[in-house]
Amino acid sequence: MSPAAPASIAPRIGRGLMSSPRYPFSAVVGLADLKLALLINAVSPGVGGVLVRGEKGTAKSTVVRALAALLPPLTVVPGCRFSCDPADPDPSCPDGPHPPDGGGARRPARLVELPVGASEDRLLGSLDIERALTEGVKAFEPGLLAAAHRGVLYVDEVNLLHDHLVDLLLDAAAMGRCHVEREGVSVQHAARFLLVGTMNPEEGELRPQLLDRFGLTVEVAATRDPAERAEVVRRRLRFEADPAGFAAAWADAEAELAARIAAARERLPGVALTDAALRQITAVCAAFEVDGLRADLVTARAAIALAAWHGRDAVTADDVRQAARLALPHRRRRDPFDAPGLEEDRLEQALREHAPEPPDDDGDGPGGGRGAGPDGPADSAERDGTPPGAPSPARPPAQRGAGGRREDEPAPADAICRPRLFTVPGVGEGTPGRRSKARTPHGRATGARPGTRDVHLTATLRAAAPHQRARGRTGPGLILTPDDLRRTVRDGREGNLVLFVVDASGSMAARRRMRAVKGAVLSLLLDAYQRRDKVGLITFRGTGAELVLPPTSSVEAGARRLRRLTTGGRTPLAAGLRRAAEVLRAERLRDPARRPLLVLVTDGRATHGPDPERAAALLRGVAAVVVDCESGPVRLGLAGRLAARLDAEAVRLEELAASGLRRVVRDARAA
Repeated sequence: MSPAAPASIAPRIGRGLMSSPRYPFSAVVGLADLKLALLINAVSPGVGGVLVRGEKGTAKSTVVRALAALLPPLTVVPGCRFSCDPADPDPSCPDGPHPPDGGGARRPARLVELPVGASEDRLLGSLDIERALTEGVKAFEPGLLAAAHRGVLYVDEVNLLHDHLVDLLLDAAAMGRCHVEREGVSVQHAARFLLVGTMNPEEGELRPQLLDRFGLTVEVAATRDPAERAEVVRRRLRFEADPAGFAAAWADAEAELAARIAAARERLPGVALTDAALRQITAVCAAFEVDGLRADLVTARAAIALAAWHGRDAVTADDVRQAARLALPHRRRRDPFDAPGLEEDRLEQALREHAPEPPDDDGDGPGGGRGAGPDGPADSAERDGTPPGAPSPARPPAQRGAGGRREDEPAPADAICRPRLFTVPGVGEGTPGRRSKARTPHGRATGARPGTRDVHLTATLRAAAPHQRARGRTGPGLILTPDDLRRTVRDGREGNLVLFVVDASGSMAARRRMRAVKGAVLSLLLDAYQRRDKVGLITFRGTGAELVLPPTSSVEAGARRLRRLTTGGRTPLAAGLRRAAEVLRAERLRDPARRPLLVLVTDGRATHGPDPERAAALLRGVAAVVVDCESGPVRLGLAGRLAARLDAEAVRLEELAASGLRRVVRDARAA
């Protein structure tokens, strides 16, 4: 089970520095795909790391942290903060130059954890402010990337990490170097590490561009086999009762696995990637229409590492098959509403069509390498959920509504378009995102205020300078007091809570209106995903309103619920507004810094319940947009009057469905 992110941003370094033993890698039950992906990267860090996606409580963090104990120890230059190899020191190392015959010291490989709340300075490194202010020297303080060099960098809940930190992290992982240009410091150093990220998709997705930067991806889920679940619990209880004794019982298995990793690393340079195997790799990548060539390179590197792991001198079709199953699923997503996956039939067809002559018979056949254990993927780790966009289970016949379609039958959605930006007025202080203006830890520096976090160097020096003579300064350094410290004020963007309230009554099924509504809301959901918003979905029909999707960062879940949305019955508009007020009130207590934006999709009619204008009074002061779905030659303008009551911008559904969405929701007016 993944622990909460630590409050401190100090690096957490594993193996050798921890007082209690870690849970042994060999003792983990199941999760064969995950263990295999980690072992591939342990053999060949150039594969590009692993992204682990899965539900909570599936031992993702336990497996990752256990890997560090299996990595071969390192030889480093004594005293070098950047872990330079004495046999091949980094010529640009800030602690260099290192003498070629300076000798080396042995230490275990490190596991460095990057907390979600870490700053850019802590990740990359920055000017050592203490020495700069007290000694008057320009010195560099290394960050977490330097600590992780030649080890493992682990990011738990990587989908919650701020986008610009993920960009910096993955750029360093791709180039193998860290470049720092800030506050008069110009430094670069080697930063080659095994990057592992874990995430729960229910809490939001990574952008497709960032997904592509991870070499391999694995979907994990808890086993449904009672015997296997019992063994998991049994081993965990034994470990908690006697960690040292449990680790000792698995010491031989751990040593054997560590030796096999070391042997595979030595074998790796001699593994041959034949032209026939390379043709299979490129054919598979082309068959799945992945973007770019990174997939081909990652699959090739993973196949070579697999061959070395299995003790082979050349890549086989089975190596290509296993590598593709780990390297391609997350690269096939065309939009955030697509679930990662790989059709086994298409994979086998591409491998057969480009099989070498004579056929490779070294594997276990078309299904080879799919058994349990770290040597092959495990079918038990695959998930059987219904993919987004799949039709809902069959429903009993119902009365046909307007347009010849049955009520309670999900209507398809029109095409998704790109909406223009709409924002919440004012300046907030919520979670960093890409929508409304906010004061955030990241963004453009616009000023300074008293404070000790994110110190603004120039403003601090300016505040201290006039008092140096009065404080008796005689040396080169400055005399500072706590009152001199200034923190940076940054203007950035925040993510908001976008709450959709959708009329699902019988009138919405007429004239294909629900298709247009679903297409418009899906477009806005996609925009919310890209801007790092939380979303919620309320529908009202019949006699009441339902919270179909509680506020969440998983826009994929919102799209799935919306596509399955059914229509029918009367229009309890007031119930929908009251439910929205209740949800926003609860969210304000749970996350007070995140500002809401209400998107009400309705024609303004209310055929059941009390007057909606009274309910609208409960939402005064909430930034809102009303999408007017009224159609036909005679229009009553009810949605427009409701928008005026809410002090909201009114947008016609035809404008939402128009080409390019020329006039999607404008900036909501200030309350």
